[in-house]
Amino acid sequence: MDGRGRLAEPVTDGAETRPAAGTAPEPRRARKRPRLGRGRTRVRRLARRWSGRLIDLPIPRGVGIAAVILFVLAAAGYGAVRGDHLATIGAELADVRDAAANAAGFRITSIALAGGKQVTREEILTTAGVTGRTSLLFLDASSARARLKTNPWIAEATVLKLYPGRLHIEVTERQAFALWQKDGKVAVISSDGSVVEPYVARRFAALPLVVGAGAETGAKDFLALIEKYPLLRDQVRASVLVAGRRWNLKLKNGIDVRLPETEIEQALDALVQLDRDKKLLTRDITAIDLRLPDRVTVKLSNEAAQAREDALKPKPKRKGGDA
Repeated sequence: MDGRGRLAEPVTDGAETRPAAGTAPEPRRARKRPRLGRGRTRVRRLARRWSGRLIDLPIPRGVGIAAVILFVLAAAGYGAVRGDHLATIGAELADVRDAAANAAGFRITSIALAGGKQVTREEILTTAGVTGRTSLLFLDASSARARLKTNPWIAEATVLKLYPGRLHIEVTERQAFALWQKDGKVAVISSDGSVVEPYVARRFAALPLVVGAGAETGAKDFLALIEKYPLLRDQVRASVLVAGRRWNLKLKNGIDVRLPETEIEQALDALVQLDRDKKLLTRDITAIDLRLPDRVTVKLSNEAAQAREDALKPKPKRKGGDA
């Protein structure tokens, strides 16, 4: 106790006391720390440095709103794809775009069409994708031309845009060449074998008829050969391609003319000559076979065959004699 009756005890509860003035400080006891390798120490330092930097990076304004907008757009796009609404959305956007262009002075004010006979004006414009809302500025001439050529009647098409508001469309049509029958169905074909109409209108009823698979592509050359024989051509009801190799002629009087695979012209020459000399095509026969080069085989009708058989039978002898 000191002279005033107080206990001389430290008030720091074991805390370190400062040394008195003029005395040397007592050395602290060094804490024992585990020694780390140089590599681990460097890693820890880098981790502390970068963790502090990442935390301190400022977040730009509007990032949250942008993320929400991107999410909504992605969801809308996914829904459009899954629901097959892309065509509808594209058409609506095209209408908006064309309306803006029309308001700017690029409305189609005049349309000139040329070359259309089998295809109507409405069919040409609809196929080309031209409507009352279409603007000349955003009309794709190449796409319109490609769409026009999908029409079986149209072989070629030209689409010209004449700014600010004139459109010129010219088409080259295929010509109806023949009727083609396959599997019991008859269609109108052009000279290149393309089907231009899947049915036969009355105005095409007089066209020559070809029958069989592959007859549509070979009709041009074969019918050109038949044209050289007008008397025979006028009697032909149908030209039938047999097994894709040779032709038969079905005549209007029911006679079937069987032609060879090769040297068809020589066979037709022989047929015409026989008709001139012996009126072969008007006789009571059902078939003429010209497939062999050295002979012509004729098949009689049933009535003609029976009459010939009766004529060749031996006549019975008369009974009785001279008295």
